[in-house]
Amino acid sequence: MATDTAVHHDVDTQEGNAWDGAKRPFKASYGKLMMWYFLLSDAFTFSGFLIAYGALRISSPTWPVPDFVFQTFPGGLSGLPLIFVTVMSFLLIVSSVTMVRAVQEGARENRKGVVFWMLLTIIGGLGFLGCQAWEWTNLIGTEHMSVTTNPFGTHTENGVFLNEDGTPSDESFKAGETFLLHKVGGHHAEGEGHGFVPNQSAAGDYAGYAIDDKGFILRKYQVVGGDDDGVTKIQEFGPKAFGALFFFITGFHGFHVFSGVVFLIIIMLNAASGVYVERKNGYEMVEKIGLYWHFVDLVWVFVFLVFYLL
Repeated sequence: MATDTAVHHDVDTQEGNAWDGAKRPFKASYGKLMMWYFLLSDAFTFSGFLIAYGALRISSPTWPVPDFVFQTFPGGLSGLPLIFVTVMSFLLIVSSVTMVRAVQEGARENRKGVVFWMLLTIIGGLGFLGCQAWEWTNLIGTEHMSVTTNPFGTHTENGVFLNEDGTPSDESFKAGETFLLHKVGGHHAEGEGHGFVPNQSAAGDYAGYAIDDKGFILRKYQVVGGDDDGVTKIQEFGPKAFGALFFFITGFHGFHVFSGVVFLIIIMLNAASGVYVERKNGYEMVEKIGLYWHFVDLVWVFVFLVFYLL
């Protein structure tokens, strides 16, 4: 009986200790716990955007082919599918590795190591942002893509382009092949760009082309095969949703990278000045920004998969 009483008393004591205040849940500080809450809510936001992209893509009869849209490279190079975005992704992944090293050095209370590896992380983030800025400049300035206009299209039927007199040319295409509509004055030589656009006048119909009210060159063609065999048509723009979704989602991710770089710079300067030395908590602030940076890297994996691979 005395033994039973002692056991019950010990259990009550343990339960009482479990409910005492000032306990760290999951052995994590309040700051890290709040960072996890923020990252979880941000993950839901990105998930909603990507799910919307998938729903609109599935419901669209055509969609631009990534290998065709993203085949340019700085220096006037073309015909290199996904090479440039691979460089972008490499920079971000490497910056995530250097962030891990910064956290490790922080756990060792090595101030110089923290500053060094955070500096490399910042350089990687800035390199990614620079690559994204070039990609946007190329798509907007050279390819004339915007949130409302998508010059990248995909043929939905077999056809053959027409000559100036309306007769069929030797240039045919198959359903599923993709194309890029250029503006008047644009020129890409065959084999060097997305298509062939000869020197043109500023207005009117000519050589099997038409110009819309925004100055885009639209080629005339005839359908070959099917119920509309022989019917003359004009190339149509690609789905508007592609440009809008691409700039919004990649821009939203780019904003996260930019914000992360700003915080990395602030925390690196604090670490260099010795602010975190006195706290003796393993540079927890570096660990918290590291969680954010790894999240940004992980999100890019899904954005890369959705926009550039599928």
